[in-house]
Amino acid sequence: MSEKVAFLGLGVMGYPMAGHLTKAGHRVVVYNRTAAKSEKWVAEHGGQSASTPAEAARGARIVFACVGNDDDVRQVTLGENGAFQAMEKGAVFVDHTTASASLARELDAAARGCGLGFVDAPVSGGQAGAEKGILTVMAGGDAPAYAVAEPVIVAYARAVRLMGPAGAGQLTKMVNQICIAGLVEALSEGIHFARKAGLDPEAVVDVISKGAAQSWQMENRYKTMIADEFNHGFAVDWMRKDLAICLDEARTNGARLPVTALVDQFYAEVQAMGGRRWDTSSLIARLQKADR
Repeated sequence: MSEKVAFLGLGVMGYPMAGHLTKAGHRVVVYNRTAAKSEKWVAEHGGQSASTPAEAARGARIVFACVGNDDDVRQVTLGENGAFQAMEKGAVFVDHTTASASLARELDAAARGCGLGFVDAPVSGGQAGAEKGILTVMAGGDAPAYAVAEPVIVAYARAVRLMGPAGAGQLTKMVNQICIAGLVEALSEGIHFARKAGLDPEAVVDVISKGAAQSWQMENRYKTMIADEFNHGFAVDWMRKDLAICLDEARTNGARLPVTALVDQFYAEVQAMGGRRWDTSSLIARLQKADR
């Protein structure tokens, strides 16, 4: 069923996600901090653009957001001309930003006070997943709000699941990032070791990827890692933002994350090498730095 929806934030993820909503037949109003990006999106996909989050949200059954960080989410929801002030009672706000679990709980409480539903719904799959419409979405919130959002989210997701109450989606995304950090470092060390041992790293990965070492990172990133090409995915700056959220939450809940903390520092070294916008597979660059 066609819904009137709004989408706030047209970055590398939000731009194609909003596009999939129009392809699915929904009536979409978009907002972006840089108006030119909204105008470009409308020219490409149709729909309408708005000059403020409130204007975009007015009359929408569901308002989606995919912005930068906690402060950005607060701005588009609770700030001047924020969406919450314009949304009709019973409407649902879905936040796809990777943010803190505490923010999700804060906004869930604020939404309830306004008679709104709220779902924290960070995504995994990167820019390629957004463009292909095959993201994984991990959600937190109450069941009625999720039930409204899920049939629309599937326009750009191949998997979406309610993980628990508000904040559970963000906590699940933290687990995702913790696992990725360790996998990429292990793959980097494996390729580096293969080279030092005089092996053909491509041949090595081709063999071991058929066994227990296989992972998405191995299948999709090993060739570009070997070629020192790091412009294919999620940026180091963004990963460090996400790992900071993980480590902060761990300090609160008592989880021990020694490998995650170490990999975070390795990413700091990559930033110092000038790799702030390299993708996360660039961990291998710090190992190969001494060889150049």
